Amino acid sequence: MKIIVVDDEMSALHTFLTDVIGRTDVDYKFFKDDVEEIIGYVSKNSVAMAFLDITMPKINGLVLAERLIELDPNIQLVFITGLNVSKQDLAPTIRSHTVGFLYKPYDVDALERFLSRTVDGTACLTAQMFGAFDCFINDKIVKFSSQKSKELFALLLTYNGKTLTMSDAISQLWPDVDTDKSKPLYRDAVWRLRKTLNEINFNCINFSRAQLALDKQNIRCDYWDYLADPQTPHKGEFLKSYSWSSEYLVT
Repeated sequence: MKIIVVDDEMSALHTFLTDVIGRTDVDYKFFKDDVEEIIGYVSKNSVAMAFLDITMPKINGLVLAERLIELDPNIQLVFITGLNVSKQDLAPTIRSHTVGFLYKPYDVDALERFLSRTVDGTACLTAQMFGAFDCFINDKIVKFSSQKSKELFALLLTYNGKTLTMSDAISQLWPDVDTDKSKPLYRDAVWRLRKTLNEINFNCINFSRAQLALDKQNIRCDYWDYLADPQTPHKGEFLKSYSWSSEYLVT
């Protein structure tokens, strides 16, 4: 698989190199922000994936992305950024080619997941809600960036595809916190959850103003199996770490 990496910071390119140099399945080429050199290479090579810094002196990574898509409609994009951005902030054409984001300073596990992705691969998330709550993407554990964002995702799973409003989330996750303080806590948890899902390239939540809804496609969940048939065998207590969980069990 051919990839290109475009970043005007040499330190970032060096870090990236140390993470991919041992891979025999990746043919990589590094560029700073020389647009003509980049376009020339992509026009002559079949590049599966481009890792693009968004903010560079000579060109914006989003503008470069548009030119790369014109050259190769099959190219996949990963944006390297320290900005608070997600797929929903992108133009539709760019969004359809974007598989995710590497947030600076990015972690090696996130990079590995992108490099291991095949063009036609479909990720599957498994949620284990009985016993210790954990999620797995293609059998690798999901590392949430905060405990509250992890709990918010657990609540979304219990909603089973129904819309979760901000007020409902706050009443269950921050029941003893006044409104002025709980709203910023909710927004922070939402942002951190979006960041985690972007990093694992599994954007399964429809984010809108003051409400969230889970897209259940490609998600397996032992709790959903339990809802379909309460006699389904399961191990451990349901979401034992969360005080609000008991009201969601079938009696």
